[in-house]
Amino acid sequence: MNQLSVEFVIEAGRIERQYWKDLWRYRELFYFLAWRDILVRYKQTAIGIAWALIRPLLTMVVFTVVFGTLAKLPSSGAPYPILVFAGMLPWQFFANALSECSNSLIANNNLISKVYFPRLIIPASSVIVSFVDFLISGMILLALMIGYNFTPNWRIVTLPVFIAIAFAAAMGAGLWLAALNVKYRDFRYIVPFIVQFGLYISPVGFSSSLIPTQWRLLYALNPMVGVIDGFRWAILGRNVAPDWQGFGLSTTLVLLLLGSGIWYFRKTERTFADVI
Repeated sequence: MNQLSVEFVIEAGRIERQYWKDLWRYRELFYFLAWRDILVRYKQTAIGIAWALIRPLLTMVVFTVVFGTLAKLPSSGAPYPILVFAGMLPWQFFANALSECSNSLIANNNLISKVYFPRLIIPASSVIVSFVDFLISGMILLALMIGYNFTPNWRIVTLPVFIAIAFAAAMGAGLWLAALNVKYRDFRYIVPFIVQFGLYISPVGFSSSLIPTQWRLLYALNPMVGVIDGFRWAILGRNVAPDWQGFGLSTTLVLLLLGSGIWYFRKTERTFADVI
């Protein structure tokens, strides 16, 4: 009786060359992880997905009272709650994505240690989950516009551009923190501090126009400054036009952050299964 022999040939560098093709081949895993996290996120909570509305809404109320009512900061002709929430939306998306990305590899350690797939799928799927929260929170902004009878102009069509920049910022920073968190577990304590500190140094509760001109380029080193200013310009119109030079700097830093994040993640990815 003839025996069938099977020969496996491992070609050096094959996985490296097919990595980006594998991202497409494993797209169903990407959908599964994203959908699983969406279902689990608010499971067994009393009010469920309403938490995606309550958190930014309460933050908006606090910022409106502190900066708009007590400090009486200018709102550039727009209702102050809309000014705040137009900045809160991209920031909340970035902050949530950063937190989810940083812990995504640790949370899926069993999957990483057992089967091959491009690990980039895991943090990418966590960003999608945060984007779902972003879309849900957008309902509050729509309600505020209706309540204040505020109608955006043609600039609203540019909003997808700024959403894409927010995606790039969240993904770039998230990849760095996800990879670092595998090796240095201290980052689980550092990330909440980064998110909290970033909220106060970003123009969420106030307009960037309050920053003195000589400091605006330095302020734009915060990548989220350009994203938030872009959102406000698209939603509120010309009264809150960003400093375009600073916006260019912020956008350049976002692209560098994304490129370097992918590079570092790919560099350390092969060690994840051993370290985790």
